[in-house]
Amino acid sequence: MTAETSTAPASTAPAVAAPAPTANAPSASTPQPAAAPGQDSAAQPAKKLTGAELKAKKQAEKAARRAQAIQAKTEKAAAAPGGAVPPGGAAQAGGANKGGAKPKGKPEAGGGKPAARRPSGVGAKPTVVIPAPLKEKDPRDLIPECFSHLPMAKRIPLSQADKDVHPVVLAVGQQMATFTLRDNIRRLEATLNAFKKVLESYEAPPSSAFSRHFVPHVLNPQIEYLTECRPMCFAMGNAIRLLKARISKLDPDTSDEEAIKTLCESIEGFIQERIYYAEVIIARNAADMIIQGDHILTYGGARLVGKALEQAWADGKTFEVAILDDPCDRTGQAMAKSLRQQGIRVSYYPQLGGVSCHLQHATKVMIGAEAVFANGSLYGPAGTSDVALAAQAANLPVIALCETINFDRERVATDSGMYNEIDPERCTEESFRLLFDTTRDKFLNVVVTEYETITGDAPATAILAILRKQEDPN
Repeated sequence: MTAETSTAPASTAPAVAAPAPTANAPSASTPQPAAAPGQDSAAQPAKKLTGAELKAKKQAEKAARRAQAIQAKTEKAAAAPGGAVPPGGAAQAGGANKGGAKPKGKPEAGGGKPAARRPSGVGAKPTVVIPAPLKEKDPRDLIPECFSHLPMAKRIPLSQADKDVHPVVLAVGQQMATFTLRDNIRRLEATLNAFKKVLESYEAPPSSAFSRHFVPHVLNPQIEYLTECRPMCFAMGNAIRLLKARISKLDPDTSDEEAIKTLCESIEGFIQERIYYAEVIIARNAADMIIQGDHILTYGGARLVGKALEQAWADGKTFEVAILDDPCDRTGQAMAKSLRQQGIRVSYYPQLGGVSCHLQHATKVMIGAEAVFANGSLYGPAGTSDVALAAQAANLPVIALCETINFDRERVATDSGMYNEIDPERCTEESFRLLFDTTRDKFLNVVVTEYETITGDAPATAILAILRKQEDPN
């Protein structure tokens, strides 16, 4: 009985101690394979992590997933045809790894090794770099600061025009910007006819009065577009003010159809009275001032001067004409050809040089005007002032022809730098050219208009009196 009691513990002890030498002291003859990470937990019980360690582990896993997603997106963009690798891709991936760095000594589950960068060897696709479009140089940057207040015509692409601009107005604006429409009265006529088309195609929104909706939402976008293409001439500004005043006087109870019909009739009447009739009357009044055997000297191709000379020739008067022209803008060539075809003897000089010599044979000087300011100064094509000064020095009468729609009762001018335009075709780093100049009233003998007494002429300083008589004949 004593022997059996001592044998049982001896056989039990080796059974408990047997795993110890297998795990900690392997045999030298039998090499043991390294334990895999997944088998580690099976071989020994898992260690319980603290809250801080669990949080760090989750952050590391999240950072690894984010880095892999960014790397996949970068490789996909590089593999696309014509695609460029985003410059911030690598930096973003690096920043993600940096921000999600795990504490030292803690293994990263799921593999936290940063993704390898795409090699730039033979298999890598080249990065396509699209150069940025060059910014078009603004010609106004070449203008000296003392003339920076002067406007300049510019051609606006149709894609940049306001969506509310009517197609007819778009066409007129392009013609003005390219100087296809050059004469101020022809620009006025084209503008009014375009506004008439805008009125005919207008449909007022529900519960909106015509007089309150048409001007701010329809008419003003047309005006702004035309002004951007080329600054408005004085005739256009006066006509637009009259049109807006006519719209404001419409009865709010008037139907849209009736209001549109009334305004279209007003525009037609304005064109007939202030453009066509005015041209005929001024041509007749100026022709009456030409006598038999006169030698008329003029500058450029002024439309009213040409009409007056044709009228005088049709009246049976014999005279000669000398045309001085602007070397930068040969508008006088067409008028010289037209007068010669009618049998008038014409001498054409392509530049202003020698104007004093040409004035020795002249008896009268006739010039056209773009506008007349309230102080009587005349606004005309560049070079008009030179001819007027030379004519006064030669004691020759200077006759200016201008419609009253071109009169400005509010503004005054004493020199060419106050109101003018810069020629967009002749604006370089070395020089630029002004399209107009200003002639003081003391160099003008008479201004012929369509509103005056029997002779139709008045001093240049009498434009305010002429306008008052035009508004109130009594």
